[in-house]
Amino acid sequence: MSDYSRRVPHPRRVFVFAARVGFKVEFPINLSISTYILKSAVTKTKTPTSESLSQRGLDLLAVGAPAEAAQSFRAAIAANADNIEAHHGLIRALRDAGQVNQAIGAALALTALTPSDPLAHTALSICLQAAGHIPQAEAAAARARVLEWKIQLQSPPTEDSLQ
Repeated sequence: MSDYSRRVPHPRRVFVFAARVGFKVEFPINLSISTYILKSAVTKTKTPTSESLSQRGLDLLAVGAPAEAAQSFRAAIAANADNIEAHHGLIRALRDAGQVNQAIGAALALTALTPSDPLAHTALSICLQAAGHIPQAEAAAARARVLEWKIQLQSPPTEDSLQ
C-alpha cells in the first residue's frame, strides 16, 4: 500500500460516510473535496451545549425520568452556570425524584445566583413546603411576592392598571 493511498480515503468510502452524515455526493468525486468532507466532519464533532442539555432534561422530565433529567440539568449547569432554566429544571427534577433536601439546596443556590428573581424564591418555597418546613416556606413565598410587587412598581402603568 502506498503512502498516498493511506492518506487519501477511497472515493467509495467517502461517499458512504458522506451519505450517512447527510451530504449528497455523486461520482466522480474529487479526492480533495472528499478529504475536506471527512476532516470537517471529524473536527466538527458537536459537544452538547448547555441549552441542548437543558432541553434533554426537559424531555426526560416529560417522559417521567426525573433522576436522568437531574443528571442532564447538572451537566447543563456545569457547561454554563448562568443557565437559569437549567437551575429551575434541576430543582423540579430533584423534587420529582423525591430528593427534597437536594432540591432545597439547588433552590438556595438559585436564589443566591438570582436574588431578585421571584420564581427562584417561589421554587424554594415549594421545596421547603414539600420537606415540611412550613414557616420557612411561607417566608420564601412572602419574599417572592415582595419581589414581584417591586417589579410591578418599576414597570410603567398601563391603561388597565389606571382604571
